[in-house]
Amino acid sequence: MLETFFSPKAVAVIGASRDPHKLGYGVIRNLIEYKFRGDIYPVNKHASEILGLNCYASIEELPDGVDLAVVVVPAGVVPDVLKQCGKRSITNAIVVSGGFSETGGEGAELEDELKKVAEENGIRIIGPNCIGTIDTHTPVNTTFVVGMPQQGEIGFISQSGAMVAAVIDWARGAGVGFSRIVSLGNQADVTETEMMDVVGSDSQTKVITAYAEGISDGKLFLEKAEALSLKKPFVILKGGRSEKGAAAVSSHTGALAGSEVAYSAAFRKAGVLEAGTMEEMFDWARALAWQPLPKGKRIAVLTNAGGPAILAVDAIVKAGLEISELSDETRTYLKSRLPKAASVNNPVDVLAGSGPATYTLALEALLSDETVDAVLVIQAPQDWFLPVSLAEVVGETAGLHNKPVIASIMGKASVDEALNILHKRRVPNVAFPERAASIFKAMIQRKEWMEMIDFRNKHFSGIDKRDVSGLIKENKWDELVQQYDIKLPEQKVAATMNDAIRISSNIGYPVVMKMISDKYSHKTDIGGVKTGLRSEKEVREAWSIITEAAEENQAKMKGVLIQKMIENGQEVIVGIKRDPQFGAMILFGTGGTDVELYKDTSTAIAPLCEIEAQNLIDNTIAGRKMQGWRNAPKADIEAVKETLIAMSYLAVHYPEISELEINPLYVMKEGSGVVAVDVRGALSDEG
Repeated sequence: MLETFFSPKAVAVIGASRDPHKLGYGVIRNLIEYKFRGDIYPVNKHASEILGLNCYASIEELPDGVDLAVVVVPAGVVPDVLKQCGKRSITNAIVVSGGFSETGGEGAELEDELKKVAEENGIRIIGPNCIGTIDTHTPVNTTFVVGMPQQGEIGFISQSGAMVAAVIDWARGAGVGFSRIVSLGNQADVTETEMMDVVGSDSQTKVITAYAEGISDGKLFLEKAEALSLKKPFVILKGGRSEKGAAAVSSHTGALAGSEVAYSAAFRKAGVLEAGTMEEMFDWARALAWQPLPKGKRIAVLTNAGGPAILAVDAIVKAGLEISELSDETRTYLKSRLPKAASVNNPVDVLAGSGPATYTLALEALLSDETVDAVLVIQAPQDWFLPVSLAEVVGETAGLHNKPVIASIMGKASVDEALNILHKRRVPNVAFPERAASIFKAMIQRKEWMEMIDFRNKHFSGIDKRDVSGLIKENKWDELVQQYDIKLPEQKVAATMNDAIRISSNIGYPVVMKMISDKYSHKTDIGGVKTGLRSEKEVREAWSIITEAAEENQAKMKGVLIQKMIENGQEVIVGIKRDPQFGAMILFGTGGTDVELYKDTSTAIAPLCEIEAQNLIDNTIAGRKMQGWRNAPKADIEAVKETLIAMSYLAVHYPEISELEINPLYVMKEGSGVVAVDVRGALSDEG
């Protein structure tokens, strides 16, 4: 049914106008101008014809067979218009009209009425407050925006109509083709997640792009987006990333894993590539639609100028990619054929006086080199040959190999014809070479995600659910993590000073003393934790200091926890945070009392597989330190991965846990395991 929004048989424009300045005129104009092959029925009781088409005075008078209505009338009459559409069995409507929830309370009530009428009449709605749909292959253009992109392979879904209007104009100027474009507006009915399926299932669409300010159903989005990403690349630009309005939280994990972090984690989980700008989104989309994925991170740069190549190399390295070490055979080959002063190391500089023939043999050599996974071809402006000549040879040579090639024929005024040739050859061009780094990175991220999904499916091993509901209800967080095979230090509760002395002696010095109080989760902040206690005297002093701190802060102390002090380990944090949209998230990073100061954390959606756990570790300074920092012994990374995976399944098994945190988790040297030194948690309101 939603497919009708892009391939209708007959379109009625309700609110069509003879006035060229009115939106209802623009819709009729675009349907005619861009060669819609079905029937077009303007509805306007004050006109007999518009742009040569006979007008209908009312919806009631329309012929049978109309399957899409474009509604461009004042907001107040839209519900009545939909009732009339229902009577004529029109099942799909694009409501262009504004004046609904985007305007406040009264508009929201009107939107609720619109939605109710649509449901009662079996009508699916895009909008209100949108600009419509485009399919360049049908073809159909239900928007009022001047212009239509050329046929292409990129689908674009947007919650902002202004973004769609801007993209249409940009695409026409840049010569970039699109398959389907849709503006969703207020999403009173059809959501971004539903539209992903419709655009993604289109055979002409090779890459899906989207601008989203929010996700209507996070868990459904994860499910649908992952299924879609397995078939086609999906690139998203998220607007409205502010942390303002985030709910208060009681743990470090909660403070660090806000809504922006949750969206990014969800996109990574589902294989959705998250762009930072509109430019990035469409740079990536072109490359993903046109070029093969690289097999690795090794990039070669071919240039006729040193400055642009240096900037490109800087950007490539900063993006976490590698500059290829060319083989001896390739360097020898190039040295014998390039100008004497040319550089045959990477970047390969053929010098300003070289022409297309020199570029061809150099590019062929680089693409044939097994040490090279992708090539960036740079041409700085010169007057030896026309850019179009280089575009021809780059396009032809790239097409002979299964490695991605990005061009940077620099400039604007002289390159339009060259860009047309590159686009026909399916080679993306960027005006400045630094932009290529993020393109290669995005392509590699997609390749790695596809490999991770394949690994996850073949090697899936979940952790069985343990019967720990009683421990959760009683907030026995230490015992809870033990049930998921996470080790604790030797510890015991002391109700009196004498108990504390006896227990410390039995455990063996050094020990740690921690206040037990429901009022404070971060007891260090009020002097409620004393470490490195090595004698009875120090235990007595610590007891006095902690009890005094409890009285000063009205903490209602319930005794202290005496814990064997763990030494010579690395402090990390492992936490669970439940996001209202996407569910359980797992956080990892540098731990200890300064965790929020350093903010060295990475986050993922639960549950985790082994590769996802490793990625969490690799994306932090803490992870790099665990590899062996400044001659320190390598830490037990395998034990950390096991802990992350266990915590991720604990989060999935018990959704009533809103937050659970181990900070610090002491990581011992390789083969010696990990120890959860401090565990705290919280239940959701529903729990």
